[in-house]
Amino acid sequence: MPALTFVRRHWIATAVAFIVIVPILFFTLWAEIALHYTYSTGTRAGILQKVSKRGWVCKTWEGELQLTAVPGAAPEKFDFSARSDSIAAVLSQLSGQHVVVTYEQHKRVPNSCFGDTEYFVTEVRASPTP
Repeated sequence: MPALTFVRRHWIATAVAFIVIVPILFFTLWAEIALHYTYSTGTRAGILQKVSKRGWVCKTWEGELQLTAVPGAAPEKFDFSARSDSIAAVLSQLSGQHVVVTYEQHKRVPNSCFGDTEYFVTEVRASPTP
């Protein structure tokens, strides 16, 4: 029973390690599951309104797509995040144009360091104007 005597002798260190390590492991597991499990996928088409890199500590690429609206109806916005700098570069080049984006939806991403929205663009291409 040497392990039990070690815990009894160093119970404060064991408690602190447990209090620190368990939340870190929980957060890491939660982030891995949220970022690798795709809730839904799809495409959206519209006019690319803006693309910006923003954040205080964690800089993320965020964009806004104005979906093609029916005449007389209020336009709908689609906010998204881009995790890849190469996709953000393509988005920046296509700003103001009609585009089609392919996205993955990841529910309950634990922190805004991964993106401000739950929609992550995985592909973008220019589309002919409707």
